[in-house]
Amino acid sequence: MTMLQINGSFQITGTQPDGDTIHFTPNDPTEWALVGGGGRAVKHDVLGRATLRLDAIDALETHYGPSRVHQPLHFAHAARDELQSWLGFTNVQQGPDETVTAATPDTVPGFILTNGADIHGRCVALVGRGVPEGPSGTDIDVGTDLLRTTVNHHLLATGLAYPTFYRSLFPSLRAELTAAVRQARTAPAQGLWPSDTTTTGAKVTALSSLTDDVVVLPKLFRRLVDYLQLDNGSLACFPAYLAGVQDRFTITSTGKRCTGLNNVVEVTNGQIVRLTQAPEDLVFEEA
Repeated sequence: MTMLQINGSFQITGTQPDGDTIHFTPNDPTEWALVGGGGRAVKHDVLGRATLRLDAIDALETHYGPSRVHQPLHFAHAARDELQSWLGFTNVQQGPDETVTAATPDTVPGFILTNGADIHGRCVALVGRGVPEGPSGTDIDVGTDLLRTTVNHHLLATGLAYPTFYRSLFPSLRAELTAAVRQARTAPAQGLWPSDTTTTGAKVTALSSLTDDVVVLPKLFRRLVDYLQLDNGSLACFPAYLAGVQDRFTITSTGKRCTGLNNVVEVTNGQIVRLTQAPEDLVFEEA
């Protein structure tokens, strides 16, 4: 798979990074203009700093939406801290609102591999650390060996993030990430997987169930939060709500194309919600 390589540096001071987003500044900010993908431009400040969304992974939320709702913070913070540590940041200090107030060093060198931006203007990327070999601003072939050197692969292999795949990622790279996920989940279970209830069934009686107790796929969490903010009662109408949201995806094991997560979400007893397919079996269409 060919992807654009951009060399630069990562920064966290003054930002609110989580386990799958971080700020990055290219050595040459004009290279943001090279990022393609549906005609979407990468939003950046006057110095060229932009927000990255790590491709293919979804870490538990530390501050979702206007109400800044979070998932169980033990795992959310574990993914965030591992991302920062893996990149080379130490002595990270954060305020009560999750803003980084200090870190050593101020910046760390690295590179990104990207094919585009999301609807929010965030660059969707695989993230590498250190000084890369190839020149910046050029398209390079990304195979499984290079993928294994990224933090995207690392966070899935250590069980600290969920897989959330989109069609833009080449199938061979999805296959490698899927293998890493399944190994982390099984022998022996690592990270969040011993606590995961995405496919076994999460009991949701109120918003506090999601913030304090259950560990589920963040995409499912976000849909549940949005639903509960409209109706804080039974989950009986949750499938109908999902049908209205119209997430588009393919179930890779069957090839079935679906519109609406209601096709793979089951609610029983008005309180137990579960995904009927493993997260890595779904490939979403970009919004």
